[in-house]
Amino acid sequence: MKKTVLTAAVILSFGGAVFANHVPAGRYTIDNSHSKVGFEISHLVVSTVEGRFNVFSGNVVVEKDNLDILTEINMDSVDTGIDKRDEHLKSPDFFEAQKFPKMIFKSKKVTWKKDKFKLVGDLTLHGVTKEVTLNGQYKGSVVDQFGNDRVVADASAKINRKDFGLTWNKLVEKGPVVGDEVVLSFKIEAVREKK
Repeated sequence: MKKTVLTAAVILSFGGAVFANHVPAGRYTIDNSHSKVGFEISHLVVSTVEGRFNVFSGNVVVEKDNLDILTEINMDSVDTGIDKRDEHLKSPDFFEAQKFPKMIFKSKKVTWKKDKFKLVGDLTLHGVTKEVTLNGQYKGSVVDQFGNDRVVADASAKINRKDFGLTWNKLVEKGPVVGDEVVLSFKIEAVREKK
């Protein structure tokens, strides 16, 4: 069976000087070994399935009044702990990866309350674009044991998969096998590139 790789690009732009007061300016690379991109969805109404994407990369650019993040996620690396389920998620029943190879989030505005933020942007998935809101928290910056500047932030968003044309389902006694609401989560640690 031919494997299909679906890459997703997530672009987050933070306006204002909130980060500029705390984060050293520069270009940062996401540290995969200390970051996580995951999701959660209900199963059989009373249970929950969690998953993650094991292969992703990205960078963060911090400027005086702006912060941009670009992350590429390999959807072929989806991991729910069950190989058969992972293959189904990659199939035309869900991602339809060959026809729609990318998922893109592009921000439009951000609002802050201390270290917490709401990031509004457009999410394009399965050929459909919808506005979504990421709720996040800036966790802080630190210099590691090797003298590298690191920044950490968490963010999550709730989406309805049917809004993006992901409608596959089956009914059982309690209701649908797969829920409609999906929680996307990003736990990102990034390292500043040295000049």
